[in-house]
Amino acid sequence: MNAPESSAAPRRRTSALAWLLLLVALPLAGALGWRAWQSERDERRAADAEETVRIEALQQRVATLRQGQQAQGMRLQQAEATNRLLRDELLAMGQRAALLEDSVQRLADPAQDAARALRLDEIELLLAQGRQRLLLAGDLQGARSAYALAARLLDALDAPADIDLRQVLADERAMLDALGADPRVAAVARLDAFEAGLDAAAGAPVVAAATPERGATTSAQPWWQRVASRIVHVRRSDQVLVVDAGERAAGLASLRLELSLARMAAERRDHAGYAAALARVRALVPRLWPRSAARDARLRELDAIAALPLAVELPTLGTTLDQLRLQRGRRDDARAPM
Repeated sequence: MNAPESSAAPRRRTSALAWLLLLVALPLAGALGWRAWQSERDERRAADAEETVRIEALQQRVATLRQGQQAQGMRLQQAEATNRLLRDELLAMGQRAALLEDSVQRLADPAQDAARALRLDEIELLLAQGRQRLLLAGDLQGARSAYALAARLLDALDAPADIDLRQVLADERAMLDALGADPRVAAVARLDAFEAGLDAAAGAPVVAAATPERGATTSAQPWWQRVASRIVHVRRSDQVLVVDAGERAAGLASLRLELSLARMAAERRDHAGYAAALARVRALVPRLWPRSAARDARLRELDAIAALPLAVELPTLGTTLDQLRLQRGRRDDARAPM
């Protein structure tokens, strides 16, 4: 009985010692865990504070950069305004220098400046007269003479700005020299020649018209045909040829009147009236002349006359005059007071 009791006592002591160690270890472990958690929390707080400081520093830097950018933009605006002001002042100085140069030149030789202005006025007048004589009167030779006089006056000027005017005037004179007769004059001449041809052959078609069936009284015809031809004349019912002398004279008068109307339309450069008058002439020709090679030639001549142009096609006419007026306008604007 004593042996079991003695063995149970050490077990109880061991259990009590274990419980005692457990009671001592638990607070110690809790204290260590608490201290570890607090240290970790402190580290996190320190890290957060450091990050906050860094963010604030970055924000301050960004704000500083923005302020610097705004200041730089203001400096650029000021520099641009200054450059614009300097450019305006430079342009004003250049204009003042040009005005001073013109003033000095006029003071140095006022007679020469007045003579140049007078020459330019004469050149402008001659160029305007030449263009008007060509377009309104169809006087090509007069236009060439006016342009030649303008070229002589322009050659007497020695300003550098006159070189372009000389070149343009030379091109325009070459174009006028290469131009043939005025289309209006050529058309009127063709009409006169056509009317003269009608006067030369006025009496021939009557005999031809009156004798295609009946013929002349010759011995080649039988006696009964010669007798019948004095009583009956056979003619086609669809024939439009005028045989009666009075009707033929009226037709010729109408044809000459239409030719006069076509001539007047050509003088006015009225292409529609010109074509209409020639169309009426073409309708009268088959009534006055029988079908023949001569009549076909007259009709072809009428078609050729109707196809003639009436206007002068010169798209570059007046280029020298326009350039001269533009140059003088710019010079007057430069001399105007600021």
